[in-house]
Amino acid sequence: MTTAVHLQWNAEALWQQLQPLLPGLSVEVLARTDSTNSVLLHRARLQGGARDAPISRPAELDAAGAGSPTPLGRRDADVQPCLLVAEQQTRGRGRQGRDWVSSGGASLTFSLGLPLAPVDWSGLSLAVGLALAEALDPGGTDAAGAAPDAPATGPGSPRLLLKWPNDLWLVDAGSPPSRGRKLGGVLIETVSVGQRRMCVVGVGLNVLPQAVPDLPQGHACLQEMWPGVSAPAALARMAAPLVRALLDFEKRGFAPLVPAFARRDLLRGQAVTTTLAEVPAGVADGVDSRGALRVLSGGVHLVVSGEVSVRLDTVAG
Repeated sequence: MTTAVHLQWNAEALWQQLQPLLPGLSVEVLARTDSTNSVLLHRARLQGGARDAPISRPAELDAAGAGSPTPLGRRDADVQPCLLVAEQQTRGRGRQGRDWVSSGGASLTFSLGLPLAPVDWSGLSLAVGLALAEALDPGGTDAAGAAPDAPATGPGSPRLLLKWPNDLWLVDAGSPPSRGRKLGGVLIETVSVGQRRMCVVGVGLNVLPQAVPDLPQGHACLQEMWPGVSAPAALARMAAPLVRALLDFEKRGFAPLVPAFARRDLLRGQAVTTTLAEVPAGVADGVDSRGALRVLSGGVHLVVSGEVSVRLDTVAG
């Protein structure tokens, strides 16, 4: 029997903090749901008049991004931002259809839905991961004088690294990135609503220790770097930086973030394997201005999110 865990989310304080950035925003907390992403996508479909409108990932969108207007197109004002938090998800989803384990009180699972119209959607998951990592691990920035493209290893290095394209890993001080453990992940999905496109950013983080199956490298939790942390406290720290990052990405895209991402790049310099037939293995060499992963293997190959699964090569160190 599972005991319900109800936390103090301070939703009104969150709303007051975020509403100036996202006018019309609502903040909602559910005790239990299947998936916060699914809930917001379902609402967006109903608002747009197309109950079966296709859901896309940013990497699948063309440069225009808006897609075709849906039937019964609604006014732009009908597309309102929403921050939806679930204390427990029963059918949380990760990339490529994987399940995301969520336990009440031990996990933070939320989705932020908002209309978004960037010129280029490429690199959005990297921008989101970077915003979350810098909010939770501010000491890992280059403020201490390290070069922006310095390797993510050594004294003073960030502990929260980003595994392309959408995972956050926690690395113990002094350990190589390949010995890191997964802390959380990001799932971004979009759907057309009238003349606009609704973007839903789903985030799942381990806050307290819990059993997470099917992770060969192990898992991490926020408590390891932030003793006494709670899911509401973590959300309060990340919410505004996440919103600002999305609004900034809409204006400027990913290119300005390349140096900051390099500082937290888990894969850079590591031997990796991919599911691409033409690049079965190689060495990761950072990302380009659109967020594509550079893999060195008889030349430079660009790997785009949504096409492959990239994993650290556990055989090669």
